[in-house]
Amino acid sequence: MRQFLLMLVLSFSSMTQAAVGVFPDSVFQNLDHGLYWFGYGDSWQKAVPGHSNAYYSNSKPTVIYIHGWQNGATQRKNRETFNRQDAGGPNLDLAHAWLTAGYNVGILYWNQFADEAEVKDAEAKIWTASGPRAMRWRNSSGTYSNGPNVSAGDLLFDHYKANLAGYTGNNIRILGHSLGNQMAIVLTKKISDAVSAGSLNSRLLPKRVALLDPFYSNQAKSWLNNRWVGEVSRTYVSELKGKGVIFEAYRTSAVTSTIFVGDDNAGLMNMTAFTELKPWYFSATQQTEKHNAAVWHYLWSFSFNPPLVKGSSDQAASAKTSDSRIATLMNGSKKLVHDQGAYTKEPSDDNFQSVNR
Repeated sequence: MRQFLLMLVLSFSSMTQAAVGVFPDSVFQNLDHGLYWFGYGDSWQKAVPGHSNAYYSNSKPTVIYIHGWQNGATQRKNRETFNRQDAGGPNLDLAHAWLTAGYNVGILYWNQFADEAEVKDAEAKIWTASGPRAMRWRNSSGTYSNGPNVSAGDLLFDHYKANLAGYTGNNIRILGHSLGNQMAIVLTKKISDAVSAGSLNSRLLPKRVALLDPFYSNQAKSWLNNRWVGEVSRTYVSELKGKGVIFEAYRTSAVTSTIFVGDDNAGLMNMTAFTELKPWYFSATQQTEKHNAAVWHYLWSFSFNPPLVKGSSDQAASAKTSDSRIATLMNGSKKLVHDQGAYTKEPSDDNFQSVNR
């Protein structure tokens, strides 16, 4: 029953031509994973090492989104993009403001690996190729096939370093939703380790990581040396903060509640610039919509001035808030709680109370 409630909320392609909107059947029938760059109006082109891309410049600030659990999405031939109307969000191109501000905007897809009926089976693939379902992947007919012998975290790291090898900018931001927040943490740790080893340019270390309604399953995992994923994530985040990476986190739903199979990981939230958003335009039973709101609210918030902390001129956290301010909030003793604007979807009227963690 608990798993059912949670379910309510939660190959190398040769394509080099830009396309708009709907993905072709081939990316669902055949194994396809990796980095896609996006332009206006949900136009996209897969990143292929050594090939130019209409939507990527190696000198621009860059934001990359990583999705989470994708149970049943392959048969529906559905991939997340930057129009999230299907997830309760606005019928808008949420990449528009980022692109206008000069950003590269991308998505790292691992959707066919994340297509499992049991969320913990998808979660394991982030960390290991030797979990309960190894690295099997699903096609659009619903059939599973054996996958590679490396984890999804390693696969996305390989795509990242291969396609950003010539990056000359100094501002990369990673966003991870739900299970994807673990992928964002694992990816950033792999990048950091490669930088420390001298095998990767330090410009590729993300400056900022946003954890969007993050999910961690509870209990120790045999494939993680009998540690909880939340515990290991805390260790990684602590280390990465010491390397200068800025972390922010936004909670919008009850997905992480221990009433289900989750771990609220309060210790990790207290290590970040942590905000409790209240999407009260959805009812208490609409946990799926609340869970998804974290993504589109964050992306959309880049279109507006940063919100304020109630009773002061201090900025609260949002996608538009400066790195330095997010770092200050991360290292402080307070969290932010949604005050005004909780009943409207548009972030422009938001403000927040600052309360003790």
